[in-house]
Amino acid sequence: MAEFSPTSRIRHLEEIGIFHDVAKALTSSLDLDAVLQTVMDNIAKFFKPDTWSLLLVDEQKEELYFAIAVGPAADTLKTLRLKVGEGIAGWVAKHGESLIVPDVYTDPRFAKRIDEMTKWQTRSMICVPLKSKHKVLAVIQLINAPLESFGESEMFFLHSLCDYAAIAIDNAHAVEKIQELTITDDCTGLYNARHLYKTLESEVYRSQRFNYEFSVVFIDLDHFKQVNDVHGHLIGSRLLSEIGYRVKACLRLIDFAFRYGGDEFVVVLPQTSKEQGLVVARRLRETIRSMPFEMEGNVSLTIKASMGLATYPEDAKSAHEIIRQADEMMYMVKNNSRDNIAIAQQGMMR
Repeated sequence: MAEFSPTSRIRHLEEIGIFHDVAKALTSSLDLDAVLQTVMDNIAKFFKPDTWSLLLVDEQKEELYFAIAVGPAADTLKTLRLKVGEGIAGWVAKHGESLIVPDVYTDPRFAKRIDEMTKWQTRSMICVPLKSKHKVLAVIQLINAPLESFGESEMFFLHSLCDYAAIAIDNAHAVEKIQELTITDDCTGLYNARHLYKTLESEVYRSQRFNYEFSVVFIDLDHFKQVNDVHGHLIGSRLLSEIGYRVKACLRLIDFAFRYGGDEFVVVLPQTSKEQGLVVARRLRETIRSMPFEMEGNVSLTIKASMGLATYPEDAKSAHEIIRQADEMMYMVKNNSRDNIAIAQQGMMR
C-alpha cells in the first residue's frame, strides 16, 4: 500500500475539499456566474497565480471575452476581446489543447498588446480549454503561477476542475434555451404574451426610476380571418411569420415585439415619446401594407392593420393600464375605417 508524505497528504485533502466545494456549487445553483466564480476561486487558492481569468467564447463573433478577471488590471480586461486564434488563450480556444508557457516572451503566440494595455507583466501562463462535445466553450488562464510545483498530477487536477466549469456553462446554455422556448412564440419568433407583462413591469419600474417615457403600439391585422378561410391555416401561419419578421425589422435593438395572440401584435418602445411612437407606428403600418406577401402556390397577399398607440406615463401608470389604452385605441380604428392609427387622448390619426 502506497504511503503519502505529510505534504502530499495535505495536498490530497485540499483537492478533495475543492472537489467538494465545486460539486456543491454545481448541484445547488443555476447561476452560472456564481458557479464559475467558485471554480475559479478554488483554482486560484490551489495553484496560487499572480492573477487569473476566464474567457468565454462568443461563437457568433468568433471572439473571446473576459467573463471573470482578477487582479489590478481586471477592469481593463473586461473591456477587451481577443479573436479566436489570437494570443495564447486564442490559440487554446482554436485548437482545444492546453498550454504551459514558462516564458511568454519567447512564444510567438503571446499577445503583447494585452500587457501593454493593462500595464501588467506576464511572465508565464497556464492556459486550459473548457470543452463540451469537442467544442471549446471557454478558456482559463493562470498568470505567473509557480511552475516548479506544477506537474502531471496538478495538470490532471486542473483539467478535472475545468470539466466542472464546462458542465456549468453547458447547463446554463441549456437553461437559456428552455427559457427562450417559454417566452417565444413558435410561429413568428417574437416574444409571447406571457413575456409581454414581465417586460412592461420592468419598463414601468425603469421609467419611474429614471423619469423616462415609453410607448406601446397595439396592432391587429385587418380581415385576417379571410386569409385562413380562403387559403388555409398553413398560408395564414406563414403570413403571420412574415409579418413578425417585418415588424421586428422596423425596430431598434432596444425595442420589443410580441405576438399577443391570434393576429394581434404588441410593440414596446423604451424611452420613446408619443410623437416618436407615432413615427414608428406609421412606419409599421406602411411596412405591413406596402409590399405584397409572396406565399407558396403563387399566392400573393396584401394585408393592412389597425393600430392603437399609448404612452407612459401620460396615458397610463401601470403595465395593464397602458395595454388597455393601446388596445382601446386599436378597437377605435377597427370599429371605424380600419387601416389607421388611433392615439390615446387624441383619437384617430388624420
